[in-house]
Amino acid sequence: MSFNTIIGSISFCLSILLTFAGCATRLPTDVKRTPSAAITDPTTTYLGRLFKDTAAEHPGESGYVLIRKGRPAFTDRIAMTALAERSLDLQYYIWEGDTTGRILALRLVEAADRGVRVRILVDDNNITGRDSPIASLDAHPNIEIRIFNPFAHRGSRLFGYLTDFSRLNHRMHNKVIIADNALAIVGGRNIGNHYFGVHTDANFRDLDIATAGPIVRDLSKVFDHFWNGQWAYPISTLADRTHSTEDLENAVITTQTLIHEDAYPYPLGQDLVQLTGHMKSVLSSFIWAHGQVVWDDPSSMHTGKGASVMYEKLHNKLQVLEDELLIESAYFVVEERGVRVARRLHEKGVKIRVLTNSLASNDVVAAHAGYANCREALIEAGVEIYELRADSISPTVVEKKMVASGKSKAALHTKAMVFDHDHLRRQLQSGPPLGAYQHRDGGVCGKSGTGSPTGRLHE
Repeated sequence: MSFNTIIGSISFCLSILLTFAGCATRLPTDVKRTPSAAITDPTTTYLGRLFKDTAAEHPGESGYVLIRKGRPAFTDRIAMTALAERSLDLQYYIWEGDTTGRILALRLVEAADRGVRVRILVDDNNITGRDSPIASLDAHPNIEIRIFNPFAHRGSRLFGYLTDFSRLNHRMHNKVIIADNALAIVGGRNIGNHYFGVHTDANFRDLDIATAGPIVRDLSKVFDHFWNGQWAYPISTLADRTHSTEDLENAVITTQTLIHEDAYPYPLGQDLVQLTGHMKSVLSSFIWAHGQVVWDDPSSMHTGKGASVMYEKLHNKLQVLEDELLIESAYFVVEERGVRVARRLHEKGVKIRVLTNSLASNDVVAAHAGYANCREALIEAGVEIYELRADSISPTVVEKKMVASGKSKAALHTKAMVFDHDHLRRQLQSGPPLGAYQHRDGGVCGKSGTGSPTGRLHE
């Protein structure tokens, strides 16, 4: 093929693309978003009263407990939906339409039936073709669902990226559930079988934090900011028709049928007495410490601001390290600036240990390519790097019977860091800890006291 023919073909393709871009579907402009906010007095609820007395013994501090295994990570969320009395706020990057996603959705409907206000904010990148079932749930008078930074073309994400890349390249990676503004679970787990150890093929090693105290109110403020912003579109404005309570009833019946057809490995039928006892055991496990929420304002999508707030605060924290830095990061892509920082820390006597995915365990090949490009430079800078084997599945990740079958492989999804043994920074996002990114993310950073579990991160 001649050079002129190639250029002609490229020009033709570009002209077709520009033609489509010119007539591309646009997002609705007259969007009515009813403002709402977290409840102001959580102590009027059971969960608020449960943590009130212990919190009073630790003024200004919040309670934290790590959730390492998939089973408690999911059953704790289910317990929150059952014990919530006034509000449930959920914000997730991925919400799969598998059994895990269906069970949680059904439990939210049951909570809404009890009069609990349910607000769900989900990123649009991974819900292709599911507008109708999502809008059916939104038809419940106590459930409202909004979509973060949606694609105008509801059928093809690729077409959206081709015609509106600069806007759509900003995704929301936050992952949080908040019950009655009193208890929250934040962390790396999205909603889906892979994240809770019940997928038959591959499961993620991940980490959540359950927390109570003033930091929950801070998390709620962040949620409210995302929820009420112009980047959050009610699903009703994106669906191709209005959905009714009849659609909701049909969706519930379909969901129940699909759940019953699948043998879910976790017992989810506990009564309120059992759930109450479980929550009290969570309370007894709390470590109380000062902490803060660090997050990226989604309004920066429109300001063209450079590096994220999280990125800059992380680098500021690295400057004052004295002894050790532990990193567990699924997608460890480090820029030249990060390599220079690592070298300076090593020369200062700071020990840096990293656990990340191997090529075999990584679910994002592009991320591994970025990591592979900087791996040698990091090792030369004094960083100890360990890679997770895909066959290293353990009960920490999945149920014992799945381990025994030998069918499920492991992959790392955690994004967490420990500074000098006592500061744990848990990221709610998926970006690299030593590189800039364009996603809207959040994280929790806490300083732990005696008995801290943070040093066990790499066990």
